Amino acid sequence: MADHNIGTFLRIRNLTKKFGNFTALKNISLDVSEGKFVCFLGPSGCGKTTLLRAIAGLDIQTSGTIEQAGRDISALPPTERDFGIVFQSYALFPNLTVKRNVAYGLENKGMAKPTIIKHVSGLLDLVGLSDQGEKYPSQLSGGQQQRVAVARALATSPGLLLLDEPLSALDAKVRAHLRHEIKTLHHKIGVTTIMVTHDQEEALTLADQIVIMNEGVIDQIGTPSEIYYHPASPFVADFIGTMNFIDGKVLSNGKVTVGNIEINVPGKTRELTPGDKVKVCIRPEDVTVLDDNDKLEVANSMTIAETEFLGSFNRVHFVLPGETVPTLRADISANRARRLNINVGSKLRVVLHHDFIRLYPNTGEY
Repeated sequence: MADHNIGTFLRIRNLTKKFGNFTALKNISLDVSEGKFVCFLGPSGCGKTTLLRAIAGLDIQTSGTIEQAGRDISALPPTERDFGIVFQSYALFPNLTVKRNVAYGLENKGMAKPTIIKHVSGLLDLVGLSDQGEKYPSQLSGGQQQRVAVARALATSPGLLLLDEPLSALDAKVRAHLRHEIKTLHHKIGVTTIMVTHDQEEALTLADQIVIMNEGVIDQIGTPSEIYYHPASPFVADFIGTMNFIDGKVLSNGKVTVGNIEINVPGKTRELTPGDKVKVCIRPEDVTVLDDNDKLEVANSMTIAETEFLGSFNRVHFVLPGETVPTLRADISANRARRLNINVGSKLRVVLHHDFIRLYPNTGEY
């Protein structure tokens, strides 16, 4: 097709999905490049699982098209599409051994038994379960069951691997370990992968590209660093990481006011009018807190209202000059915190550097 991008493996155009009067997906368009790991990320009910199920043919869209490898699959049933899928619940067959679970799709395709045995052995080796083949799912840990589900999804050598919140049922340590395993596995086999998650850490760690969804639409598409450092909307800024949202007002000289202080934000007020109310946004780790040895630029003295000890760093809540309640959070490393007086009521010098500040219209939402 004329506008088909080179390297585009999955092409979604104007996809809408309705359930009765409820519109779950609203005119979604998306390109996924071959071999990439893409995460659909968003809060519960944002439409990410519905989009994954539409790609799989499990929920046929109301309108719009889906192409995979140049082939229109929009109306095809799941059995005629080229994908493997791992569900949140793993969906393993409890009455089949690990080997038989992995072999299931191959047996259905009528593959010769010696070939199946060799292929299954290779897959179990790939996911680190070569010694677990004769066990049943009930004899495995949650992490092991998830590996079996991944091996089964890969058994038919699909062009597309779909993962529907595959780690959400596991505890934090196992999740972190399996994240690493999934990333390593993707690097080894290079299959185009789409994972649905509501966990931003998973998305930032695993994805080549993140698709942020909210209320049935795509809010932003980008690399993890683009999404984190250049959020396209207040929703994305708030959903990914931690963000300060401070009420401010645009001045006429390329500055904004927050509390009683003026901040230089060169180039960031061009599309705004003096007097406009804005949200001044900066991440806590980008707030600079000075000690007595720092001879840095203009700093503002701010009062500490609250401190949180979070292990490797302290989160300090400041009251801005001219304000009465804390509106600014700063993350200070444990080493630096030891050199500073971060007791409640103390004053510290703080710098809000314009490079790290983003401005959004103040709609009253954040």
